[in-house]
Amino acid sequence: MSTSPKGIWKVIGASSVGTLIEWYDFYIFGSLATVIATQFFPQTNPTAALLSTLATFAAGFIVRPFGALVFGRLGDLVGRKYTFLLTLIIMGGSTFAIGLVPSYESIGFAAPVIVLLLRLLQGLALGGEYGGAATYVAEHAPPGKRGYYTSWIQTTATLGLFVSLGVILLVRHGLDSDINVSIQKFNDWGWRIPFLVSIVLVGVSIYIRLKMNESPLFSRLKSEGKVSVNPLKESFGHKTNLKMVLLALFGATMGQGVVWYTGQFYAQSFIETVCKVDFEQSRTMLIWAILFATPFFVVFGSWSDKVGRKWIMMAGMFLAIIFYRPIYQQFLDLSDITTYQTQTPVSVSEPVIHTDEINEQTITTTSMVKTFADGFAYTQKSRDTVFVGASKPVADAAPVYTEKKLSTTVYWKFVFLIFVQVIFVTMVYGPIAAFLVEMFPTRIRYTSMSLPYHIGNGVFGGLTPFIALLLTTINTGDKLVGLMYPIIISFVCLIIGMVYISNKADPDVSD
Repeated sequence: MSTSPKGIWKVIGASSVGTLIEWYDFYIFGSLATVIATQFFPQTNPTAALLSTLATFAAGFIVRPFGALVFGRLGDLVGRKYTFLLTLIIMGGSTFAIGLVPSYESIGFAAPVIVLLLRLLQGLALGGEYGGAATYVAEHAPPGKRGYYTSWIQTTATLGLFVSLGVILLVRHGLDSDINVSIQKFNDWGWRIPFLVSIVLVGVSIYIRLKMNESPLFSRLKSEGKVSVNPLKESFGHKTNLKMVLLALFGATMGQGVVWYTGQFYAQSFIETVCKVDFEQSRTMLIWAILFATPFFVVFGSWSDKVGRKWIMMAGMFLAIIFYRPIYQQFLDLSDITTYQTQTPVSVSEPVIHTDEINEQTITTTSMVKTFADGFAYTQKSRDTVFVGASKPVADAAPVYTEKKLSTTVYWKFVFLIFVQVIFVTMVYGPIAAFLVEMFPTRIRYTSMSLPYHIGNGVFGGLTPFIALLLTTINTGDKLVGLMYPIIISFVCLIIGMVYISNKADPDVSD
C-alpha cells in the first residue's frame, strides 16, 4: 500500500518541517558550545568549562537510546503520528527553557544542573523523533523509491544545523549597529534568542502535524488487530530480530554516527579551538559546505534504490578513514601563522600600552592585528612586563594568537575541505533510513530501528567531539590524535558491514 505522488510530498513536507525543527533545537546547543561554556560553568579553567559543556552536549546523545525505547514502544502501540507529535512538544519546551536558565554567576552550580536536565529531555525527545519520521515516510513510499523519499528526511538533520548556524549569525550581527557592541551583547545575553525563538517554530510544526493522517501500513495493522502487544519483547527478546538490531548497530549506524559528527561538529570545533579561526568565519564556512553538499543526501538515497544501500554506506566510511588525517592536516597547515610570517606585513596596528602610577606592572596588551600580503590576518595578545617611561615593553612570554581571519583563498579552501567531509556524511546517511526500515517488520519497526540508530548516532557519534577533544588534552604533542576515535570506530563498522550486511536493495516490507 502506497500513497499518491501528491500525497507523499505532503507527508514528506509535514514530517521534514517538524524533524528539521527538532534537529535545530538539538544542535543549537552544540553550535553555541564555546559561548555556553562561559555562561553555565566556572571560568577558572576555560578548557575544563568547554569540556564540561561538550559533556553536557554529549549527554543529550547518550540518553537518546532510552528515548528510542520509550517512544519507539509507544509508536508501535498507539501509532506514529501522535508519538512524534509528543516528541516535538518535549523538544521545543526544553529548548525554550534553556534560553531562560540564569547564568552560573547568578545561581551557581544549579545552572549547569538545570541545563543538563533539559539537555537530557532533548535527547529523550530526539530518540523518539527520528525513528517515527523515517518510518512514517517509508510506510507511505511506493515500492522501489523508498531510498529516494526517505532521503529527504535525511537532509533535515544537516539543514537543522544549517538553520541553527544561520540564526546565530543573524542574531550576532543584529543586536547593534556597531558590530563589536553587537558581538558583546550576543555573548552576554543575545545567545539566548536562538533558544527562545524555537518555540515559534515548534508551534508552526505542531499545527502542521496535527493535520497529518496515520501511516497506512500501521492503520491496516490496527484495523486487523495485528498491532504488537509488547514491542520491546518482540524486538529484543527474539533471537532473530535481536541479531538484526545488533547488525544494524555494529555494521552501519555506529560508523555512520562518527562520520556524521566528525564531518560537521568536530570539524567546527577543531577549526575554532585548534586552528583559532575567527568565530564568524568558522560558522560561515560550515554553512557554505552544508549548502553545497546537502543535495547529495537525495542523490545517494535515490541511487541506493538502484544499486543497494550497503556499498554506498561502506564507501563513505572507507573514504572517511583514508582522508580524515590529510584533511585535518591541511586545516593546520593553512592556518599556521608561521607560514605567512615570512611575508612583509601590509598593515600593522601596534598595541597600545596603558600605564599608571605603578613603576612596574604585568599587563595584557590590547589586540595587535597584522594583515599580510595575501590577506591573511591574525589577532595577537601578548603578556608584557612594562616599565613606565621605557621606550617599549619587555616581553616575558611568547605571544598567543587568539583569533585568525583567513584570506579569501584560504577561506574557500577550508570550505572545500569541510564540503568533502559532508559528502562522506551524505554517503553514509542518505540511504540509512530506508536501510533500517527494510530490516524490520511493520509491527515492531519503530522500536527496532530506533534503538540501533540512536545508539550508533547518540552514543558513538555524539561522543565524537568530546572524546576527540579529550584525546588532544591527553596527548598534546599530536593535534590530530582526536581523529583516532572516528577512524577506529569507522574501521570496525566497515569490516562488520562488508562481511555481514546484505546489499538487497528494496525488499518487500509492506507486511
